[in-house]
Amino acid sequence: MEEMAAPRLVLVFSGKRKSGKDFITDRLQESLSGDTCAILRLSGPLKKQFAQERGLDFQRLLDASEYKETYRAAMIRWGEEKRNSDPGFFCRLIVEGVTQPVWIISDARRRSDVDWFLSSYRDVTQTVRVEASPETRRARGWEFTPEVDEAESECGLDTGVTFDWIISNDGDQSALEEQLRQLTAFIRSKLTAEV
Repeated sequence: MEEMAAPRLVLVFSGKRKSGKDFITDRLQESLSGDTCAILRLSGPLKKQFAQERGLDFQRLLDASEYKETYRAAMIRWGEEKRNSDPGFFCRLIVEGVTQPVWIISDARRRSDVDWFLSSYRDVTQTVRVEASPETRRARGWEFTPEVDEAESECGLDTGVTFDWIISNDGDQSALEEQLRQLTAFIRSKLTAEV
């Protein structure tokens, strides 16, 4: 097994569906570099195992397609069963073998996800919430689905967490650029700080 380097910074992102978490985390990675920053998706190992067990197309479960939406509720139920038996199961899977100093967890959805990173990497973990209005999310293709949007995977971090960063992603490009500039400057400061 490849030895894992301790991260200098762990950014744990959360937000509602279609709030723009992937867009923002991809932009951050572009402004840094692949050698510096790794995007880690909790949904990746979940979707891979779910696809294997059900004979589904794993690659199609990774994109923002109707195919993924067809199976979303079942994936949520299956993932909850895994987490109930082992809350850190998916968290441990995604950090295996990561060597970059900055880890961006792009899709924390449950309190157990945030708690695992805070307890495992307390001194270097920052939480980031991406917010967008329901109108903005609808314009991006979101449709309210009770069994998905009322599940813990969508609502589990709505209360009870004090986020270190709030990123508003409601379509104001200049405001978003300024927020990303501030967050990127913070990341760079952590990379240049004395260990």
